[in-house]
Amino acid sequence: MLDFARGGFLLTVEVVPPRGPDASSLLEALRPVAPLGFQAFSVATHPVARPHMDALALCALLQRATGKPTILHCTPRDHNRLALQGLLWGARALGIRTVLVATGDRIALSEQGLTGVRDLDVFALIRLAAEAGLQVGVVLSPREGPRGLKREAERLRRKVEAGARFVVTQPVYAAGDAAELAEATQAAGVPSLLGILPLRTARHAEFLHRKVAGIAVPDAVRALMAAAQDPAATGLELAREMLDIARLRFAVACLMPPFGHYEILASLI
Repeated sequence: MLDFARGGFLLTVEVVPPRGPDASSLLEALRPVAPLGFQAFSVATHPVARPHMDALALCALLQRATGKPTILHCTPRDHNRLALQGLLWGARALGIRTVLVATGDRIALSEQGLTGVRDLDVFALIRLAAEAGLQVGVVLSPREGPRGLKREAERLRRKVEAGARFVVTQPVYAAGDAAELAEATQAAGVPSLLGILPLRTARHAEFLHRKVAGIAVPDAVRALMAAAQDPAATGLELAREMLDIARLRFAVACLMPPFGHYEILASLI
């Protein structure tokens, strides 16, 4: 089992499953980076509420192909209590020891025919995962408004009471925002992972800022990306700066390569 509280700085890498039944190209892209100095793959489940390969299946394939531990994301959005219990026991059977519990992205109105299940809330799912003998992580995603982070810090305290043992933050792009997240998570008394999502283009920065809840890309950063001759290189440099901050203020960082660009990991780690 991953031990985020052992001391020393750790890294995880978030992976998005393919939109289809064939994971061979994804596995080929990840095998060369597996020897790099990170401790686990963190496998998303149906990001942006669109169908992808089952996260549990990809966790098993990744562990077999690379020998790296995996963190399984799970959400009450997609399964009822019966299926979630089976999912957690199945994870244990496949050698997965850590899960990340999240509410899950909202289903877009354009996705006709899809409905969220939400048979139980995120706190109940945390308890269910802990009772299954899994190490449970949760997400800190500040809501909008002046009291957004304060409210989310209170929810984090309740998540820890329910059985959470680490927390992953949304990506940030300014030292001041990282400091606020560090203070908010420190009070919970569990290790915190700073999310780091490198920017690729000015359009990418604008999309994250305007369309993704909980992520704010400062005006200065968006202007820098818009003026950059090589926006991808600029985005990587900004990510390195946030990684340096994470080493000072957080126990772990979660690297989130955008759009399947896992090749950038070699220059980040």
